[in-house]
Amino acid sequence: MSSLRTKGKSTIVWILMGMLLLGLTGFGVTSFSGGTSDIGGVGDTKITVNDYARALRAELNNFSTQAGRAVSITEAESMGLTQAVQARLFAGAALEEQAHKLGISVGDKVVADQIMSAGAFQGPNGQFDRSAYTMVLRREGLSEGQFEDQVRRDESKLILQRAVAEGVRAPAAMVDQTASWLLETRDIDWRELTAADLAEAVAEPNTETLVAWHQANADHFTRPETRKITYVWLTPEMLENSVEVDEQALRDLYQQRIAEFQQPERRMVERLVFPTLESAEEAKARLDSGAINFEQLAAERGLTLADADLGEVSQSDLGAAGEQVFALEQPGVVGPLQSDLGPALYAMNAILEPVDVSFEDARDDLAAEAALDRARRQILEQSAGFEDLLAGGATLEQMAEESPMELGQIDFRPGDEAEQGSIAGYPDFRAKAAEITQEDFPELFELEDGGVFALRLDEVVPPSLIPFEEVADAVRDDWMATEIHRRLMALAEEQTLAAVAATMPEPGQNGVNQGGNADTGAEPVPSAPVMHTEKTLARDGFIEGVPPELIKRAFEIAEIDEPEIVDAERRVFLVTLRAINEADPDSEEYAQVGNAVAGRMSQSLAQDVFEYYTRAIQLADGIRLNQSMITSVHSRMQ
Repeated sequence: MSSLRTKGKSTIVWILMGMLLLGLTGFGVTSFSGGTSDIGGVGDTKITVNDYARALRAELNNFSTQAGRAVSITEAESMGLTQAVQARLFAGAALEEQAHKLGISVGDKVVADQIMSAGAFQGPNGQFDRSAYTMVLRREGLSEGQFEDQVRRDESKLILQRAVAEGVRAPAAMVDQTASWLLETRDIDWRELTAADLAEAVAEPNTETLVAWHQANADHFTRPETRKITYVWLTPEMLENSVEVDEQALRDLYQQRIAEFQQPERRMVERLVFPTLESAEEAKARLDSGAINFEQLAAERGLTLADADLGEVSQSDLGAAGEQVFALEQPGVVGPLQSDLGPALYAMNAILEPVDVSFEDARDDLAAEAALDRARRQILEQSAGFEDLLAGGATLEQMAEESPMELGQIDFRPGDEAEQGSIAGYPDFRAKAAEITQEDFPELFELEDGGVFALRLDEVVPPSLIPFEEVADAVRDDWMATEIHRRLMALAEEQTLAAVAATMPEPGQNGVNQGGNADTGAEPVPSAPVMHTEKTLARDGFIEGVPPELIKRAFEIAEIDEPEIVDAERRVFLVTLRAINEADPDSEEYAQVGNAVAGRMSQSLAQDVFEYYTRAIQLADGIRLNQSMITSVHSRMQ
């Protein structure tokens, strides 16, 4: 099943560095207290105000990015984001409390490795940057000692989390039942009824009928609220051609990014780590015999290929394993080989040739990037002047005359699709355009690409029924489609009843009537329409030109040889189930799907076990919740 063969991250490691390294995405969060105030805790483990503020800000930033607009703390509360952050922090506190009681900790090397590999602390060359490390921690109000202690505690929590969830496996009966359900196929006959099947063509409606339809279905023909907006804007692309780029600066930029243009031969590699050398050797023997594949091995360990994926790696990236992996001349699996995490099997999936792009070949792209970067800086430098003009009472028309900003007007409707290159294509503009009022004075706002804009709401045109004369053709088409659909549904009912009647035994007979009513002199039952045949249709199958609803309904039909009506997307189908084909438990596909199902279910069950475990710790050690401090954090984020 395709839906079970997609790659995705394991849900078991959701808490990994969640309270710390991911929290560093919330740049700009200032300290909320000078003391040790906390929002609560589990046992002796506290959750500080700053921990909560950082995690909440990161969550707001991430959600705002997905939504394409700023999300307020009030919205976050109503959507349950604040509660989710709190739940995550209290789960982490429970793990930390238990890890401390059990004496679980990690060494300095593990802490150093985590810090050195964190993207927030890497420089342009992709390596650890000491100055970036210091700057980020200072911005977050953390000392190096505090941060490194938190990393150590987070790694300790992760060890405990893995210990809790590692051995969880889905029950075999549940896996088999699900795999059988997924792999069941069906044989069906189907036919779409169209206007050509009607005994009489639908007559053209008169004007009176269409006018009445227009009024009765006003919601189909209503123009949405329109916000007439005047705006000025300036983007880096508008300045790109006027920016001069220094040749030496381009060469320096090329050298700074040399890793992009000069790369050694690489491999696409997946790594599967085993607890012991013996278990790794056993897994390799099963692979070599063909009894299992690499994906199935990962599923047995509750993982997906995405969890094992190392991406594009050079020979040096793989350390001691690099020589044997790079010795492969075609995709394959080598190992067991020693890795930092233990004995592992390495699957090499693709060979990537070395990259050798000269400065001359890269120059045009570098020049375009540099020009846009310079344009962004120019806009940033001029933004204060733009704001001064607006604050001084300049109209948008005057802004266009006295600055490089360009003037425009737009009829904005939130649901409309923006034209290519239009300002309405920017989520930042759309968010402001949807909320601005006629009482608001124009302000300068930023666009995601470094541009700026200001806008003014000139008029709000409320939703209104479009005059019949403007939409007469659309009204006629809507009426005809509805009337044809109504008659086709009635025809489908007639043909369904007739088909069922044709299989009913005659009075006084025990068999099924196969020959109609010719012997009695009655009119023969109309024969069923000729239908298309689909053999071994899968649950996630596809029939070209047919709505997916038809396949979904085909797997809901209970009676064989009795036609069913499927009404999908205003199209009418007759569907007859001919056979239900059970899955073959001895097939390779069944084994693959079963392994994938087992992996997914095991992950879900492990997540449940982990949740129950943290709840048990919280109940045993007690939860403290300081609602007043939580409210204080929220108020300062307004």
